[in-house]
Amino acid sequence: MAATAFLPRLASPLSLAASRWATFYTTPYTLKFLPSLSIAIPGVTINIPGLLGDIWESVLRAVPKNKVSHSKKRSRQMAGKALKDVNHLCKCPGCGEIKRTHRLCQHCLEADERLLAAHIADIFSLAASPKTLLSASGSSTLHVHDTTDPSYPLKQSIPGAHKLGCHHICTSRNGLYAASAGFGGEVKIWEYNKETGEWNDGGEVTGPTVKPGEVWAIALSEDGGYLAGTTNDGRINVWDVADRSRAKIREYETGSAGSGSFGMCVDLSNDGKFTASGHQNGSVYVFNNDTGRILYSLSGLAKPVRAVAISPAGTRVAAAGDAGIIAIYDTKHGEHVGNLTGHSSWITSLDWSDTGEYLLSGSMDGKVKVWSIERGVCVATHSETDKALWAVRWLPKTGRSEMFCTAGANRSLSFYREATGS
Repeated sequence: MAATAFLPRLASPLSLAASRWATFYTTPYTLKFLPSLSIAIPGVTINIPGLLGDIWESVLRAVPKNKVSHSKKRSRQMAGKALKDVNHLCKCPGCGEIKRTHRLCQHCLEADERLLAAHIADIFSLAASPKTLLSASGSSTLHVHDTTDPSYPLKQSIPGAHKLGCHHICTSRNGLYAASAGFGGEVKIWEYNKETGEWNDGGEVTGPTVKPGEVWAIALSEDGGYLAGTTNDGRINVWDVADRSRAKIREYETGSAGSGSFGMCVDLSNDGKFTASGHQNGSVYVFNNDTGRILYSLSGLAKPVRAVAISPAGTRVAAAGDAGIIAIYDTKHGEHVGNLTGHSSWITSLDWSDTGEYLLSGSMDGKVKVWSIERGVCVATHSETDKALWAVRWLPKTGRSEMFCTAGANRSLSFYREATGS
């Protein structure tokens, strides 16, 4: 009988010449009636891979396949990715520290936790110097953060600066002086100590020229020698704060005596030549500080103006507020040269970059936008929170990419930097 009759699952025909086949058993037989005759049964050969394949096929037919849910598949994929991430590291684009791929940077998270506790009340105003960022809120304490450290740690707290809270704070461009206005009506001057890196109390603006509670928005000149402040009756006052007497040297009227519109914002040009103010009735005024006269009365915004900013070169004035648009004016001729549209809520804060190339704006809906003045378009929008942003501020450029900070009703500070290819 053929060998395939005994092993029906074995492949046939048999071939001793095939390289994948092998002889595994041979034995001689001696017949008693034929003592000299011996018979050799040829070796049986087996196709091992084919046999195993047939066995597995029969097992799979006998046992039904288990269905694996999408969630289990996803869990397995994530588990595999987690194992892979252990050996895959990258550089955090935010702080530059080494972190695991596909994981949040622990260094940045710890910094965020510190920033979330920046203030116990809404942050109403920000002011930047070359090395620090000052923040003012509804609490009585002013906070100072170190901007030279990528984690922006809290460097100094000034408790009791304003008992009822602070609504405006500003710094001089040289970074040596700051001024703050509180809800109690007081206006204070702060001086920067280069040796300790801290801000010290430089006195209060008082005297017969300052009525309690009349000052609202404030701005300092580039060298910190002059302070401009708006009043509730539309006047803009300018004090010489370099002199300890803090004498008032200018008083601009925007209407008949005592009947002007509330001055909501003010700014001084870097060269000290212009003062610009925004008012509740939608008016924007530009004054010439050399002559002490009004230079332009600018139209275009029919609703309250909450922010006004003069470009670093002093050639443009940006104004915005409840109308939701940003109006750009030329200081040379007082012309309305364009509008920047894109916000869907009140605009609360404006700030120019150091070069004047970009304009930063923050609004009540929590969105912050970066505008290209040359192109007249929005080049970036960030919406990390849905709460109101009360202040946005560019940080002075000191050998790094452009950076800015935002703050508001979420009581935290958020830092952003210009995206680069690195």
